[in-house]
Amino acid sequence: METILEPYIKHDQSIPRVAFHTLGCKLNFSESATIARDFDDKNYKRVDFNSPAEVYVINTCSVTENADKRLKGLVQKALSHNPKGFVAAIGCYAQLQPEEISKLDGVDLVLGATEKFNLIEYVNDLSKNKQTEIHSCEIETANFYKSSYSTSDRTRAFLKVQDGCDYKCTYCTIPQARGVSRSDTLENIINNVKKIGDSGLREIVLTGVNIGDYGKGEFGNKKHQHTFLELINAIDMVKSIDRIRISSIEPNLLNDDIIDFVSGSNRFVPHFHIPLQSGSDRILKSMRRRYLTPLYLQRVARIKEAMPNACIGVDVIVGYPGETEEDFLTSYRFLADLDVSYLHVFTYSERPNTEALEIKEVVPHAVRNKRSKMLRALSVKKRRAFYESQLGKTYSVLFEGENKKGYCTGFTENYVKVRTPWNPELVNTLKEVVLDSVDSEGYVRFELKA
Repeated sequence: METILEPYIKHDQSIPRVAFHTLGCKLNFSESATIARDFDDKNYKRVDFNSPAEVYVINTCSVTENADKRLKGLVQKALSHNPKGFVAAIGCYAQLQPEEISKLDGVDLVLGATEKFNLIEYVNDLSKNKQTEIHSCEIETANFYKSSYSTSDRTRAFLKVQDGCDYKCTYCTIPQARGVSRSDTLENIINNVKKIGDSGLREIVLTGVNIGDYGKGEFGNKKHQHTFLELINAIDMVKSIDRIRISSIEPNLLNDDIIDFVSGSNRFVPHFHIPLQSGSDRILKSMRRRYLTPLYLQRVARIKEAMPNACIGVDVIVGYPGETEEDFLTSYRFLADLDVSYLHVFTYSERPNTEALEIKEVVPHAVRNKRSKMLRALSVKKRRAFYESQLGKTYSVLFEGENKKGYCTGFTENYVKVRTPWNPELVNTLKEVVLDSVDSEGYVRFELKA
């Protein structure tokens, strides 16, 4: 769900409307929701992005070229609903390429990493600016922490626990867009977990740029005040939340203690998303990743030993500069043999001011696309095999609040996606089910346990 909104009612002309559209990661969703609450406090009415509004906010992403291109289309969409609408672009791409965004017709305001949380202060008389106003920053100043979490119409919340990154992966712009690694305090996080639980949501997804690095302080204080293990131990004690999910964690930071803790927890679910990026050690070294394939194999094996039914997702990049056919096939075979549940496949796209641009052996776009299709097909096979391996087993399903073409969908604790004919009484409930079969569209059908 890319829009933060409340149920539509007939508009009171005296109440200004604001619409949000979020691109990119779960971290962006948590921050959009936090910024949206500032508008709530100023008595704005949140509406769908496809509706007339006085203010349109686009939270941008810089990870792929496609996210860049989508911004232009979103600006045009906003102005088609209200040509006089005030359009603000915030987030990672706004930090990295503010001048480029300012050239787009209709954009009134561009806010970078430090100013996005002050958006409400820049929205004054709601009239369009004669010239795009830009407020970006030197990324070194993005060293403070802003607590963020989402509570939209979903049944789960995205809770930010960490921001920024100190890694130097050659293809990535995130350190340039978000600054140094820093974390929220343990006290703030626990208070936010309690607020989310008290709001009636059943599940929290812990998010960040590099959450395994949790514990580094603000303003350049690199001391680890707490570890990620200490964090999840503390969160596990909050009884008002039924489920906690770890969004993504680097393999070199996912240790046996974390795996064992999740295995023994009643709230943390058996679902891990572990970036790999390549199954070729030569490419991993070129990317400056902090592990090689043997360590990755160890982590997957350790998870499956502790939690045989755990779901494991993998990030992988294809078409990285210098990736030969042999490198790709090595990566493909590694992934094919790996006991994981699905792949998130990213086709490499050139990002300004990254070291990967210095590598001369560029992979042609046609080859990148071919390799991407092969890995996406492999992902479909792996997800199907994982789903089929879970049939006949009993799990709890948290049902979503959206009517999807007459169906109600939900996820088991180990991230099997199920569906059943729409029933509003199921929304935001946890039900024990027995997984029965995989339907023609790849969803799992079930029987409610008596």
